[in-house]
Amino acid sequence: MSFSEYDVTRRTRKGNFLKQIDQLIDWNSIEKAITVHYAPVLDAAGRPAYPGLLLFKMLLVRIWNGGLSDESVEDMANSNLHVMRFLGLSLEDDVPDHSVLSRFRIRLTGAGAWDGLLTRINEQIQMYDIMVMKGNHIDASITQSPRKLKARPAYEVVSDREERDDEADARTACKSLKRPSYGSR
Repeated sequence: MSFSEYDVTRRTRKGNFLKQIDQLIDWNSIEKAITVHYAPVLDAAGRPAYPGLLLFKMLLVRIWNGGLSDESVEDMANSNLHVMRFLGLSLEDDVPDHSVLSRFRIRLTGAGAWDGLLTRINEQIQMYDIMVMKGNHIDASITQSPRKLKARPAYEVVSDREERDDEADARTACKSLKRPSYGSR
């Protein structure tokens, strides 16, 4: 174990959702099902291709975090220690690019394997009477926008209102009303 792996282990919470799910699911059966549809040895540049299980786990992170974009999943894999551990990556490992993730998803969907893989995951989770609920992930990204000068709001000054003729009659009618008296005890 390297110093960085030790530090990542030390800095991640023990009861994290991704860690618990990682321990519950039999990833070997999922990996075998993935290799039927995705088993490249080298990528286009001649480097070893990313494992299909890693890419599939990234897609699960995408779903379990409210349907993130591929770019957001890539960012999470680079910055979130819990996600990194779930994916089986160390700090020194390269994270698959969002375009790799997109091509992988398209390949699984085109082969008709995507729904079957999700069904296998759900079946394994349900064996433990666990239900994964959807939540909302709020993107708080900083965006560039042109600076707008704050203009003071224009207030309209209204002169005193004019008193209507019937208002004086209404005031005197209210004063002349007597409150009902209730019998004393």
